[in-house]
Amino acid sequence: MSFLAEDETFMREALALAREAGSAGEVPVGALVVREGIVVGRGFNQPILRSDPTAHAEVMALRDAGQNLENYRLPGCTLYVTLEPCAMCSGAIFHSRIARVVFGARDPKTGVAGSVTDLFAVGQLNHHAVIEGGLLADDCGGLLSSFFAARRSRTLIA
Repeated sequence: MSFLAEDETFMREALALAREAGSAGEVPVGALVVREGIVVGRGFNQPILRSDPTAHAEVMALRDAGQNLENYRLPGCTLYVTLEPCAMCSGAIFHSRIARVVFGARDPKTGVAGSVTDLFAVGQLNHHAVIEGGLLADDCGGLLSSFFAARRSRTLIA
């Protein structure tokens, strides 16, 4: 992968948002939307907090960016997310016209940017973002592993 110089900085900010989700009892995934080097949208997983199955980090960041830019289309923007997008989030990425997606850890259960399938490679879809995965994958994956290990140990104790 050919990550840009600022990619790591933005992914570290997405990791901070993921930690915020984890502190709230949500699966620790964070996301940022960046345009021309400026963060225009932030989000972290909140489906439990909001009682909303669509409140994934990517969707929350896209909603925030759309409101901040007063546009439902986000051309020229990059989405940074700590976990490979799922099918729902990928659909939102397509509709928002995000130009580039940079993700951290792969998701072997629901990831559709190459792990389970690759929706971004389907030629019939009308929009294609550039996808780059694996940035700070160990940090992103480690955060998720620690979260689920702690959750399992609490379940065993209870």
